[in-house]
Amino acid sequence: MSADRIRTNSIFDCAIIGGGPAGLSAALVLGRARRNILLFDDNSNRNQVTHESHGFITRDGTSPSEFRKIGRQELATYPSITSIAHTVTSITFIEDGSYFNVVTKDEQTFHAKKILLAVGFKESLPSIEGISTLYGKSLFNCPYCDGWELRDQPLIIINDSEHAAHLAKIVFNWSKDLVLATNGTEISSENRALLENKGITITTEKIRRLHGEYGQLSEVEFESGVIIKRSGGFVNPTFLFNPLRDELGCDFTESGALVVDEFGRTSKEHIYAAGDAISPAYSQLIVSAASGNKAAVALNADLTNEEFQ
Repeated sequence: MSADRIRTNSIFDCAIIGGGPAGLSAALVLGRARRNILLFDDNSNRNQVTHESHGFITRDGTSPSEFRKIGRQELATYPSITSIAHTVTSITFIEDGSYFNVVTKDEQTFHAKKILLAVGFKESLPSIEGISTLYGKSLFNCPYCDGWELRDQPLIIINDSEHAAHLAKIVFNWSKDLVLATNGTEISSENRALLENKGITITTEKIRRLHGEYGQLSEVEFESGVIIKRSGGFVNPTFLFNPLRDELGCDFTESGALVVDEFGRTSKEHIYAAGDAISPAYSQLIVSAASGNKAAVALNADLTNEEFQ
């Protein structure tokens, strides 16, 4: 459907911002509920570097691009769902009409009664030479997503946060040959003792560069010149959220997560959130899709109650 034709239609029941697992799942539920849905998907998903997604039953090993392709094909069978490849730049509530204006990068405006924010975040990797060519191939963020593929290999955990020791303990389930590199950050004596007691090597020395070819890590070089051989591992990126998340005026927790109820309702009436838009804790594929499903159920229930008032 063309943008011009969309504009002449009545106000959409919901605009879903983001076409990842959360947005696709929500659109499916709402489409099956015969709601008029406008799904914005500009194909800027952060996991484009990922070759395989894991942990989603019946889809284990499917690439993110294939997962999204299958999802879009399934949505295409529902006539009330419209998907467009536009980037949303602003969302404002029109009090007189009780709807939202959704404005895109190319200055087109669409209208919806409800907003479901399902935009993901971007990852900013540690400033280490060579890391970007390895990320998504032999260096990863989530051990539950990629730990199985790295099982029993010599691994490195690059993490300078307060959660470094916890991540090392989790990764220990997949490999006993671990080096925790805090890249200049000290670690408590208690955590050091716990990890070293399990044979985990800890170094606080900064990393100079990572060596490898074709995305495969082979060596880690520290500033002192010491080089160790590693074949993969996990890193701790910084999460950069879509600015829409802040501009909508919703409440956040102290840790930066969107405040939502158990069904994804935010602190702002008519605005819902699902998946990565809430927090990185929802970044696993199956968790993200589940949260999209729950938000869609709540959204449809709220629309229904409003129609019967």
